Amino acid sequence: MNALPRLPSRLPHVGTTIFTVMSRLAAEHGALNLSQGFPDFSPPALLLERVTHHMHSGANQYPPMAGVLPLREAIAAKLENLAVSA
Repeated sequence: MNALPRLPSRLPHVGTTIFTVMSRLAAEHGALNLSQGFPDFSPPALLLERVTHHMHSGANQYPPMAGVLPLREAIAAKLENLAVSA
């Protein structure tokens, strides 16, 4: 059996990534590992349909760092309602 040739790393000075750190911490603490997107379940059919709809509508890029305005407004309203009812 021939060994595969070793290829030089294209990122030799990166070191340990945040994904490695978070995966290790999640395993140590029995937490859900959300750092890399490795779900172990299928998404609901409605979610797949909505994602497909929005991707075909052009919403297929990363959002602005601050987030999209309608989502920020919805989160603010939700937090305001929670504060008022508390």
